[in-house]
Amino acid sequence: MSVQKQSVSFTEAAYAFAKELVEGGEYPNVSAAVSGELAKAKAERDRAHTMLEAELERRLSLPLDEWEPVGDVSQVSVGARAYLDSLAAKS
Repeated sequence: MSVQKQSVSFTEAAYAFAKELVEGGEYPNVSAAVSGELAKAKAERDRAHTMLEAELERRLSLPLDEWEPVGDVSQVSVGARAYLDSLAAKS
């Protein structure tokens, strides 16, 4: 595995958390703590994405007579759009 050296800045709370992980013995140093927690976050996102895809596939494979009726079609994507907006705001 190659290592990319990069200078980054952290909030006090984020740095304190990384130090806490090191002091608790979960990681040997702050750099490993940051890399490890980023790997965990990526794995969680990948898992959530895989679950979403599986659920969409499941729903799309249902016969049409088993689909839930939709009242106001203009509101179908409101929840999805709000979720995507929240993800964009976090970036």
